[in-house]
Amino acid sequence: MVFSSFSFLLIFFPAVCLCYFLVPGRFRSARNLVLLAFSLFFYFWGEAKGVLLMLAVIAVSFGSALLMGDTTTERWRRRLGLWLELLVCLGVLVYFKYTGLLVRTVNSLLVLDLKVPEIVMPIGISFFTFQSMSYVFDVYRGKVPPQRNPLHVALYVALFPQLVAGPIVRYETVAEEITNRRETPEDVYEGLQRFIMGFGKKLLLANAFGREAEEIFAMSPAQRGTPAAWLGVALYGLQIYFDFSAYSDMAIGMGRMFGFHFPENFNYPYTARSVSEFWRRWHMSLSTWFRDYIYIPLGGNRKGLARQLLNVFIVWALTGLWHGASWNYVLWGVYFGILLMLEKLFLGKLLQKLPRAVGHLYTLLAVTLAWTLFYFTDMNQVAQYLTELFRFQGSFNHVLLTLRQNVPELVFGLALCTSLPMRLFRMSAGKPWAELLRCLWLLGVLALSVLALTGSSFNAFIYFRF
Repeated sequence: MVFSSFSFLLIFFPAVCLCYFLVPGRFRSARNLVLLAFSLFFYFWGEAKGVLLMLAVIAVSFGSALLMGDTTTERWRRRLGLWLELLVCLGVLVYFKYTGLLVRTVNSLLVLDLKVPEIVMPIGISFFTFQSMSYVFDVYRGKVPPQRNPLHVALYVALFPQLVAGPIVRYETVAEEITNRRETPEDVYEGLQRFIMGFGKKLLLANAFGREAEEIFAMSPAQRGTPAAWLGVALYGLQIYFDFSAYSDMAIGMGRMFGFHFPENFNYPYTARSVSEFWRRWHMSLSTWFRDYIYIPLGGNRKGLARQLLNVFIVWALTGLWHGASWNYVLWGVYFGILLMLEKLFLGKLLQKLPRAVGHLYTLLAVTLAWTLFYFTDMNQVAQYLTELFRFQGSFNHVLLTLRQNVPELVFGLALCTSLPMRLFRMSAGKPWAELLRCLWLLGVLALSVLALTGSSFNAFIYFRF
């Protein structure tokens, strides 16, 4: 079940809101049970078998944290709890997500013919395992005490708004809100607005860009030509941004309606002047997860430049592998790792001295090329498409036709890639006419989005496969 579906909009979400707000606010435990029950049903709807796996991961995380106790507990117990968590969560990830990749790689390297097992990867496994591990890591580091109520840990991991595609929420961020949050009319109103904006970004922009990109990717190289190849990968970059940021908007909005304040996940990444800045703005919850739990424990920048560069390389190889069980994702991560190392060595300082436009152009070009690695899982297709990008053949006919047919989407999409709309909104905040205009705008977005949902069959979230 995806957020941009009629089953979610007309049945599931109204039902959870009705049952939740019918319970008086003073009965916090009962409201939490309502959320947990609906969250488990939400996941069961899309992954019936996977819900047992998720519950097992939750149980192990709960038990591991209890075994650790607080910072005064014996060191061997704390380490035992940590290793138990790592063994289970990483074991689950490796088995369900990477077994096929490992077998194919062994077959290729050793010229064997081992049967590649057909293992169905549970939806959102990368997200709920990372959230579970972050809880145990923070208990181990003494940042939060172990939770004694297993239902609180289960709610933290399984909460449906951010369950299958993030943002990755730290336990310390919502620990207090699980037991002591307050749902105000202002939170509900602001959360609903955020949800509608995300809904519109998904249905009106991400899907439109995705349809056009898929059409270009489906062409033969002879039909496509260099101009269309560049347009295709650029549109895919817009699709994946609006697709994922839309999901984050809807998740943050729904969380706000129930009294939770999830972290922001995007901050206008396409306005960045360097790749380093881009990754401080894109999927921020994942970037900070790898920074705090991998990069810093490896030594960060505290052990000299050579070790820092090695740590960056390791983190980005793992980041690529996190995105998918295919070597194109590893190459995608290594590609960004190399760019980030170059920026730390000399390129970052050079970009600061050059005009801002040069930094923007460099970043857009570097990121756009990376989306080619992200889209095509077959390395031969990657090589073929990259060759087309720099062959400089073909006409602009398809490019011009596509641009003419998608003028509204491109204008609004490019505007929303910047902070200009938000700045205009803040400038007019507090004025009665502005609030009325905002309400009319949101109603229009909602109506057009519902119409788009009715008439379109292109409606998959890209990050659901991770």
